[in-house]
Amino acid sequence: MVATIRYEDIVKVPKALLHDHLDGGLRPATIVELAAEVGHELPTTDAGSLGRWFVEAADSGSLERYLETFAHTVAVMQTASALRRVARECAQDLAADGVVYAEVRFAPEQHLERDLTLDEVVEAVVAGFTEGAALAAEAGTPIRVGTLLTAMRHAARSQEIAELAVRHRDAGVVGFDIAGAEAGFPPTRHLDAFEYLQRENFHFTIHAGEAFGLPSIWQAIQWCGADRLGHGVRIVDDIIPGDPPMIGRLAAYVRDKRIPLELCPSSNVQTGAAASIAEHPIGLLRDLRFRVTVNTDNRLMSGTSMSREMALLVDAFGYGWKELQWFTINAMKSAFIPFDERLAIIDEVIKPAYAKLLG
Repeated sequence: MVATIRYEDIVKVPKALLHDHLDGGLRPATIVELAAEVGHELPTTDAGSLGRWFVEAADSGSLERYLETFAHTVAVMQTASALRRVARECAQDLAADGVVYAEVRFAPEQHLERDLTLDEVVEAVVAGFTEGAALAAEAGTPIRVGTLLTAMRHAARSQEIAELAVRHRDAGVVGFDIAGAEAGFPPTRHLDAFEYLQRENFHFTIHAGEAFGLPSIWQAIQWCGADRLGHGVRIVDDIIPGDPPMIGRLAAYVRDKRIPLELCPSSNVQTGAAASIAEHPIGLLRDLRFRVTVNTDNRLMSGTSMSREMALLVDAFGYGWKELQWFTINAMKSAFIPFDERLAIIDEVIKPAYAKLLG
């Protein structure tokens, strides 16, 4: 059965995406056009070459080097019209790839160089997602997009961004996140923001356990109260291989509590968190029934899509439609929208589509 799974078929099945960065998914041609408008110098102005440059520059094995590529995308996302366009195209691109639900994150504080306010930045992005979703529906590929607001962990604006997220919670923003280099910037630096969000009954995920290990995951969960773990791949450090594997207390807690892991296979290989797709801990974590989800992280820098990530896992681990459905339902269960809305997408969109394939 596995041999019958073709990439073209994966594109057609419904997928759910929880970890995707807006500034990591621009179309190269859009970057070229926007850069020309604002006078930003790019490594090349040929869209095809630029796309390859992003992947090669990010493919270094270093998270810090990987993050440097964002200087070019962020530079062209400093006006309301540019933000709106990028968000609109993001929704369309995800929908064309068969994604029916996506949570796309971005850091409003990085888009203020041309005098936009934080609220104006959020309003422009949400408007773009709304337009993109409408165009996708017209094209016969409906998608629901929720927005996550990210605070940069090396900065000191997390409380302000948390309040911004809550302010826009009924207008498209479904959650909060912190991102950036982990080492030296533990999540507990932003404890006030997380405590505020908990008091407001608001959802949040935390980038943890990607470049840094178990202490980052432990703080994110036990000190900060994260609903989900952004990446969380290093939880495998608390598992000793064997038959059966020995699961440490932190890993057991994560599994017992069904804390979702927002795993991003291609990105993890690029940043050195995994040696290859075949050696990615997603195989072990899936076998042990952790709440594993599959994500793109940065589609531009990884030269990827949700369908490509799924196809890579099919090739590496021999997964069939049953496993792809499991990953998809896991993600939908873990989404930051209301329970009844999650259930409707699972029961009315995801399960019927996979039922045809599973026979």
